[in-house]
Amino acid sequence: MFEITSPLIGTILQLTDVGTIVPAGAPLAVLESMKMEHFVTAETPVEIVEHRSEVGAAVAAGDVLFMVATAEAEPESAGDSTDEPRLAFDHILERRALGHDAARPDAVAKRHGRGHRTARENIADLIDDGSFVEYGPLAIAAQRRRRDIDELIARTPADGLVGGVATVNAEHFGIDSTGCVVASYDYMVLAGTQGMVNHRKKDRLFELAEKKRLPIVMYTEGGGGRPGDTDMPGVSWLDCLAFALFGKLAGSVPLIGVNSGYCFAGNAALLGTCDVVIATEDSNIGMAGPAMIEGGGLGTFAPTEIGPIDAHASNGVVDIAVSDEAEATRVAKILLGMTQGNLADWTAPDPQLARDAVPANRKQVYDMHDALGSIVDADTLIELRPSWNPGMITAFARVEGRPVAIIANNPLHLSGAIDHGGATKSAEFMQLADSWGIPLLFVCDTPGFMVGPDSDAEGLPRSAGALFRIGANLSVPFATVITRKGYGLGAQAMAGGGFKEPLFTVSWPTGEFGPMGLEGAVQLGFARELSAAAEGPERDALYEKLVDTMYELGSAANVASHFEIDDAIDPAETRRWISTLLLR
Repeated sequence: MFEITSPLIGTILQLTDVGTIVPAGAPLAVLESMKMEHFVTAETPVEIVEHRSEVGAAVAAGDVLFMVATAEAEPESAGDSTDEPRLAFDHILERRALGHDAARPDAVAKRHGRGHRTARENIADLIDDGSFVEYGPLAIAAQRRRRDIDELIARTPADGLVGGVATVNAEHFGIDSTGCVVASYDYMVLAGTQGMVNHRKKDRLFELAEKKRLPIVMYTEGGGGRPGDTDMPGVSWLDCLAFALFGKLAGSVPLIGVNSGYCFAGNAALLGTCDVVIATEDSNIGMAGPAMIEGGGLGTFAPTEIGPIDAHASNGVVDIAVSDEAEATRVAKILLGMTQGNLADWTAPDPQLARDAVPANRKQVYDMHDALGSIVDADTLIELRPSWNPGMITAFARVEGRPVAIIANNPLHLSGAIDHGGATKSAEFMQLADSWGIPLLFVCDTPGFMVGPDSDAEGLPRSAGALFRIGANLSVPFATVITRKGYGLGAQAMAGGGFKEPLFTVSWPTGEFGPMGLEGAVQLGFARELSAAAEGPERDALYEKLVDTMYELGSAANVASHFEIDDAIDPAETRRWISTLLLR
């Protein structure tokens, strides 16, 4: 026979009857201490022989409660008390289930009928299976003062914002480098509007992204601010934190916005804050919806008349226009992957493509996209803002599986001259590549900056200066490849300020160089000689001879012989230069 003592100070609530055989680990007594119930157990089966205390008595740690004897056989268990119904547990599971698409078949059917996916379907397509940790799934709209709680639970799950943390592309880059904050407005809840509670959820997620240095992918479809919330004090709610918190993340973590359908007011503001905007062809994006526009006395418009995709693709609001949400999500994963690491599997293009990309005839135009496709991994070039200021091409791609950002002149537009819009576009992309930490490749074919009163009136002196200001302060490595023309200040801008600034500056054999365009240099530098020649065939022949002489002086081979560039190379060697020096 031996003693069973109290393990702590407390009050006895229950004692097992004398003569009872108690299984190992089952309660012998129940004590209350600090408002909590504690079980007293034995490590082996025992029989209660004698009580040494009573129910209601206060005991100290070590006080004897029972005298017991070792039981000869383990009695059959009467069942664990923990098998009793767990009402709170079941309630939580039921509440969580009400927020899922399966609990809202009519709303989902309506959503699908309009050709759209649900918020949870988009997130599931974006993230790795089983990786989503959701924040605030039990949240409901702040409208308890005007609507029944059961209605709010059923009709406003998650307060219209599904958000949390997951991994994206882990199969390619591993778990350690693929954490991501993901969030999506739920258009099936009050038209995806911004409620009081979902604002607080965004705050929480944005702060988490800052603390953990996680990128954000956000689906922004929705109608903007919600005037119907009643449960929080305030008048204007202009002291909400979400917009400042999101803005402060710019430059420190990648921000990718995805939109499909209507996106107005606050939703549009968040979308426009993103580094890259992906939008479907049925997007309508505006800083106010129809009601606000009409309320401001500015006319009556259908939502489909506000900010259509064609307008925003050509004005630079949308970086990448796609057909639908599935394509948008695929592109978002590709872009996010540019910040996550290197791909082990890649396919090199045919080397002959680079050799054939630029015509031998120096006056024959060509498509720079073909030249770019010849030096990056197959099917990896993804262009941003192709319809906005098309004189400059801005894109991401991979070379030997490693990410690279590209800025290239477009000979099909102004013969590659850099105008105000092109300079603005390039400067913004330089900042994006720098903030994402992706090495930058300039592919140069420019006669220089666009000149003339009209060009200057657009503001080119300021935007041209931005290229030098930003280029000189890039923190990522950069390099320059000249495919044909490298003239004047424009060519220097395509090299971070000068040909000795990049890690390397190399030219294809078709390259030609000079402090200004050859024709202009001849007209300016040899004006006296030309005016002395008889007008007509004699002057024309002299002009052509001088241009040819200038071309020979400025050929890639001759400029390389003066070591003004690092080499004149076989175009097929471009990938080796990039992979060896820029991306390592």
